[in-house]
Amino acid sequence: MHRVRLGEIAYARSGDKGSGANVGLIAYTPQGFHYLRAALSAARVGRFFKPLGVGKVVRYELPNLGAFNFVLPGILAGGASRSLRIDAQGKALGSALLEMELEISEQDLTGCKPRRNNRP
Repeated sequence: MHRVRLGEIAYARSGDKGSGANVGLIAYTPQGFHYLRAALSAARVGRFFKPLGVGKVVRYELPNLGAFNFVLPGILAGGASRSLRIDAQGKALGSALLEMELEISEQDLTGCKPRRNNRP
């Protein structure tokens, strides 16, 4: 088993929704989507963001896009116009989530990583 950053198998976008935020997570490959479907539950994302005071996280699957949308209620401590957080609009939450470490087999990792062109 290998420990890898989530960012090695997916990319993310995030933003505010009032006092909450959402994080869109898009797998680089179909195999990556299937791995994340099993490995990245709403509860796991909730534990990751617990220090920021997130409420119950909700996960929506978008299989045709190979993506997930995580809704993070209360994480912005009042929202853009009320929060004293440095990132009151939640733009950095996607980047933060990509730092989460996952355990993955060598075989799964090979299928989850994007293929790189052989450019000089």
